[in-house]
Amino acid sequence: MATPDFIREIRATAGHQLLLLPGVTAVVFDDQGRVLLNQRSDTGRWSVIGGIAEPGEEPAATAEREVYEETAVRCVAERVVLTQALKPVRYANGDHCQYLDLTFRCRATGGEARVNDDESLEVGWFPVDTLPPLSEFSLFRIKQSLTDGPTWFAPTAGA
Repeated sequence: MATPDFIREIRATAGHQLLLLPGVTAVVFDDQGRVLLNQRSDTGRWSVIGGIAEPGEEPAATAEREVYEETAVRCVAERVVLTQALKPVRYANGDHCQYLDLTFRCRATGGEARVNDDESLEVGWFPVDTLPPLSEFSLFRIKQSLTDGPTWFAPTAGA
């Protein structure tokens, strides 16, 4: 995954210190109720689609852009299903990041699912009852996207 130019510019002065970055996840369903997944080129694992918001970009637009960039599928973000501050990560180059993830349930509106950039090895539609092996991260987001409940978030310590 290429580091966005705006992050490279920040790193030029901030060094490797912890950056809080806006991340977006898109759980995309088609008219048949299948979910769109990609096999990530960095890990080789199947996953829901996601990425980092660019400066000034609305999170829903980020979700829609990332889906198209990675899978050639057009979609519309319908609602926020989850917000979560993820655990900080340290990359091999020393960069330290923490992502604030906003997960959107999205509806496919067009395009043919295919690998559309270097972030995916494969892409495809999967019935929710026959998913490939997925991380808890992806499974939880799919589960939340299938509910009509309120947006999920971690309760505060005093709650």
